[in-house]
Amino acid sequence: MTKAATESKRIATDKIDAALRCLTDLGRCESEPRDSRIFPGYYAPFLVIEDGQYVVKPMRYQCRIAGEPANYDIGTYNARRDSLDKFWKPCFGYTHGLLLVDVFYENVTRAKCENTLFETHDGPQAPGENVVLEFRPNNGQLLMVACLWSKWTAPDQPDLLSFAAITDEPPAEVEAAGHDRCIVPIKREHVDAWLNPQASDLAALDAILEDRDRPYYEHRLAA
Repeated sequence: MTKAATESKRIATDKIDAALRCLTDLGRCESEPRDSRIFPGYYAPFLVIEDGQYVVKPMRYQCRIAGEPANYDIGTYNARRDSLDKFWKPCFGYTHGLLLVDVFYENVTRAKCENTLFETHDGPQAPGENVVLEFRPNNGQLLMVACLWSKWTAPDQPDLLSFAAITDEPPAEVEAAGHDRCIVPIKREHVDAWLNPQASDLAALDAILEDRDRPYYEHRLAA
């Protein structure tokens, strides 16, 4: 199977899993830990600056760049750092935001993570089985995840505000757990500069991403 086919299969599987979760949730009244999770296609509180003021807006986690067709947004929930000046050029240097989270989740194969889990589990454990890991910074601090966003408009269609989280090469502990990408949390001293980007100085914006917050991420199987 080609890399592209593998990625398409993963995306399709994620969508099916999300749909099944929604069907299950219709039949329950109690809250569960996953209720606070943000899945691709979900709306989340998103921090931007408007007229010099911090503003939190609901935006969809899956970016549709302005001017693109409605069927464009497939797999556009993450923006690779090495493609910011290419695929994401309409947004990088223009529309920046932050997603504030205390934990993030990644899908990995059991074969890659089975030697790094904090707990053991009974039952069949096929090497190719997909598992979800929860990553949490060991300093307990909130992660201010660097993001890009766009306002999409089209005739006879409602406006859409949506965003993508920037990802980069993972720190050693995330890679050892089996995942090859990681979100980019920026430092507090860079917040204003990130939220007020200057397209004339993309190097300065890239330097903010390089000088990121680098906590150690502990992980476990997600509930």
